[in-house]
Amino acid sequence: MSSIWYDNLSTPIGCLRLVADGQGLREVWFETGRHQRDPAPTWTHSPPALAFARVQLEEYFAGTRQLFDLPLHPIGTPFQLAVWQELARIPYGTTISYGELAQRIGQPQAVRAVGAANGRNPLPIVLPCHRVIGANGSLTGFGGGLPTKRFLLAMEDGVARGDLFGLASR
Repeated sequence: MSSIWYDNLSTPIGCLRLVADGQGLREVWFETGRHQRDPAPTWTHSPPALAFARVQLEEYFAGTRQLFDLPLHPIGTPFQLAVWQELARIPYGTTISYGELAQRIGQPQAVRAVGAANGRNPLPIVLPCHRVIGANGSLTGFGGGLPTKRFLLAMEDGVARGDLFGLASR
């Protein structure tokens, strides 16, 4: 069994728990997320082991990083992994619908299954499930809550327009 490390990162959307193993970042948990859990007793709290992810997430929240370059090791079914890999291809500051995401993975009839896989994404922000919205443009469920999804989309929109610091006045 490989070692698993975790650390906590304070961000503008609250505390994030980062989890990694020897192959890469496995999970990012929201402080109050619906899939939140406590670290297993066998895990080790190790800020140095998560520094690689911490730096890039801090840069993302500072508005200086738009693309993550991290070793990732999400655990899921082949279908979930296909959905999560496609999430990484959604450009910063843009959104797509669940239907479009289903088409992109070659399964246009699997919209509900894509939504379920998106909802189980173990690496939110890094694999930007917040960029997936309803077909009518509405913000739909998000593990970190809709206010967090709204914040992330507004932050990315502000950075893309060169107005990150104007975000607070909205």
